[in-house]
This record gives sequence, C-alpha cells and structure tokens, in this order.
Amino acid sequence: MITPFTVSFEAGAVDDLRDRLRRTRWPEEATAPGWEQGTPLAVARSLCAYWADTYDFDAALARLNQHPQFRTEIDGLAIHFVHARSPRADATPLLMTHGWPGSVVEFAEVVGPLTDPPPGEPAFHVVCPSLPGYGFSDKPAAAGWTVHRIADAWAELMTRLGHQRFVAQGHDWGTTISTSLAVRHPARLIGIHLMPPLVAPSDSVTPSERRATADLEAAAAGDGYSFEQSTRPQTIGYALVDSPAALCTWIVEKFHAWTDTELTNEQLLDNLMLYWLPATGASAARVYWESFAEVQALFRTGTTDVIDIPTACSVFPHELPHPSRRWAQRRFPDIRYWNEPPRGGHFAAFEQPELFVTEIRAAAHHWP
Repeated sequence: MITPFTVSFEAGAVDDLRDRLRRTRWPEEATAPGWEQGTPLAVARSLCAYWADTYDFDAALARLNQHPQFRTEIDGLAIHFVHARSPRADATPLLMTHGWPGSVVEFAEVVGPLTDPPPGEPAFHVVCPSLPGYGFSDKPAAAGWTVHRIADAWAELMTRLGHQRFVAQGHDWGTTISTSLAVRHPARLIGIHLMPPLVAPSDSVTPSERRATADLEAAAAGDGYSFEQSTRPQTIGYALVDSPAALCTWIVEKFHAWTDTELTNEQLLDNLMLYWLPATGASAARVYWESFAEVQALFRTGTTDVIDIPTACSVFPHELPHPSRRWAQRRFPDIRYWNEPPRGGHFAAFEQPELFVTEIRAAAHHWP
C-alpha cells in the first residue's frame, strides 16, 4: 500500500529545538585557523543562532511539502519518497538517490524542470526516495541494510509505482546504489547517470589523473567522519540526535568542504530539519557501518564487476573523487555521455540546479 505523506512539526518540536540551540555549551576557539580543525566557532554560533531566532519554520514547512510525497512498506521498512509525475505522455521514469549528509531536499529545485520541461526537452517522472534511516523513512531495527539491499528495495518501489523500466541516477551513496541496481536488476534499467562513477585509478596515470589522485589524498585529512560512522556510528549518534548544534556542525562542515557554491542558510537548515525532526543522526550514519568497507576496497584493489548498462557521467569540478573517463571506461565500457561541468560540487542538484538539469537532459539524448 502506498500512503500520501505530509511533513509536519509535532507540537512543541520547534520550541524544543530553539531551546536546545539557545542552551548550547560551546567549546573554545580552535587552535588552528579557518576550517582546519573543523567548523569554526563563529560559523557554528552564527548558523545556530539563525536557526533558533530567524529561520522561518512555517516557510520551511511549505518548502518541505512542495512536491508530492508518499510512504510504502518494503522488506519490512516504510520508505518515504517524493514521486512527481510529468504531464507528458512520453516521460521517462527517473529514480534519483541522495547520499550523506544530504536528503531529498537536495532535489527541491530540479523536480519541476525535470517533470515539466520546455518544448523539445525530455520529460521525466521523478522518484526521490529517502534512504533507510534517513528523513522520513523508517530506521532499520537490525543490521543488514547494505547498499545492495537498498537497491533491491528501490527496484520494488519502482515496480509498485508502475515504472517497469527506468533510469537510475545518483551521487554519494546514490552512485553506489545506482551501480548496484545495474548489477542486480540490469533488465529494469534504461541507463544510469553517475556523479561521479566510482572506479579505481590505473597503474599508469596522465598528469591530469595524477593531480586528481593527489587531490583525493589531500582530502583524506577530512575523512574522520567516515571512519567514525563506519566503525562507531552509535557513539557519534548520541550527539547527533541530542544536540542540534552537534548535528549542525557535523554536517555543515561537509557542505563547506564539498561545494564550490555558497548555499543559503535556508537550504542548509531545510536539509538539517530532515535529520533533526525524525532524529536520524545515528540511523543515517549506519549505512557507513554497513557498506563503507566495500566502497573503500574498490579503491584499494580495483576489482569490480564490469557493468554493461548504458552509462552517463557528470563529474563536477569540486567533487571528489574526480576520475578520468579512461579509468571509468574499464568498469563502465558503455559510457554514452561524459561531461565535466564548469561549476558545482558534491551536491550538484542543490548547488547548481540549472546545470544539474542540463546534465540530465543531455544524458537522456544518449540513452536508448
């Protein structure tokens, strides 16, 4: 059964949030400049003060409910999702999967242009599920919700919605899940769109590939979040569920590191509301415990399945990893579209919605 869903704020939830923010016990200033040791104190205090005293919760509620939303139980778990149908009879079903620390909020500005495009542009029926343990999807009560189990759940979701064949699109965990769909349910897929494809470097590298590898190695200084969440998600979860300041600074630091675009306070806080309201700081972190080692092994060994599904890749300049087409071709031999847009980072739909839509439309011209 598929049930319509509307985001709501429980009585007292906003008052409680504001009270917690105002009573935050702040640490001292960092002993290194800028973001070197994490979110700077001034940034943290400013954004949390805005959340408590300026953020318009009524306007936020309207934004969070601007697209049709539903829930349905799959494999014992209720999954929350956006499903926006196009008025066009020739529309292609498009499954878009977010990652951490994002949410379906990332797609707010691209759903409209994708479902109802100008004449001559491809149209899509857009489906954006919240990962298990994220947003308003249920939290798994037992281990086992790996990226592959999620891929199977997404295939079932698309069946229930009447989309027998579809395009799978994703970034972050969405890249891995879309790739798993291509491996486990190839007959269901028209194509996949990855931002970026996850592939191992080759032994011999060109100068540009060497720079990409060096950038990835330099970025490892900010990887503490992934080690914590992949080994002890419950421990960090206590802070993320109990303290909005902890949740805010833990997540906003990644938006700073992984974007080249200044997101508004409203965008950052709308995304945070999908972690704070349903208390998903711990449950969202657990996907790292379930599947991060498998992703890491890909980069260490390079042993992967060869995926013959028609593939489109958009590699945004501020995204890491930043693979070359030559590397990607070994794992995805049927690359139909490859582009490296001039702007944008890890949260491309959020940062550069017009460019993101352009990429999806361009890729659509190369799918069979």
